[in-house]
Amino acid sequence: MTAGSRAHSFNSAAAQYEASRPSYPQELLGFVEEFLGRSLAGVRVADVGAGTGIATTLLRERGADVIGVEPGDGMAAQFHRVLPDVPIVRGDGNALPLADSSHDLITYAQSWQWTDTSRSVPEALRVLRANGALAIWWNTTAFDVPWIRVQHERIAHHCGAPARSAVRPDDSEAVRLAGLTGLRVVRRQIRWHRTVTLDTHLANISSRSAFLVLDHAANRVFLTEERRRLSEAFPDELLDETYVVDLLVAARR
Repeated sequence: MTAGSRAHSFNSAAAQYEASRPSYPQELLGFVEEFLGRSLAGVRVADVGAGTGIATTLLRERGADVIGVEPGDGMAAQFHRVLPDVPIVRGDGNALPLADSSHDLITYAQSWQWTDTSRSVPEALRVLRANGALAIWWNTTAFDVPWIRVQHERIAHHCGAPARSAVRPDDSEAVRLAGLTGLRVVRRQIRWHRTVTLDTHLANISSRSAFLVLDHAANRVFLTEERRRLSEAFPDELLDETYVVDLLVAARR
């Protein structure tokens, strides 16, 4: 299964993605403002791999002049339904459909891994103004929460993938892995929580690309068993999901 087919698998589940995926803590954008040295109000932002507009919504609430960039038909259609007044253009991080030196900030929420950094980094620098920045972030697994750690292992096994290490890379290794070597980069890890119903939690799991490309019948069996386990552990069927946002903000030196 290619990375491209996994990336485009989201289009078949765009409404589910919008309804169940977690957002991000306000502290994240507060740190981006600190890095920029100014409020996001009026700042020209391109949200790349915008999906259904989860991060775009937060940027707009901060007063940013934001545009979405999204390659997928289904995701872009859902974006239009959620944010009908926000412009969105079709494209991806490897070939941004944006003018040179046209934006102050380019964001990649859960989307940087779908880019080829040998192309996406030069593209970002081309589009950014001289004092601009790019910000990439992911909601990552809180491995110190026992039930979340063991569920991650079950999901990885079901998807035929190795479980991720509970040890996060140090700052220099994170910068290298993200392809941002040579830039001025600051990293922050922000812990946050949300409480959701069991239905929303399972919908979130099954909206992931690793699930979407698998056999539907096998997924149903896995999710049925996961519902049974979690119903026993959380009789009220309310789950406190814990995330650690891993954020890298970069600019020219």
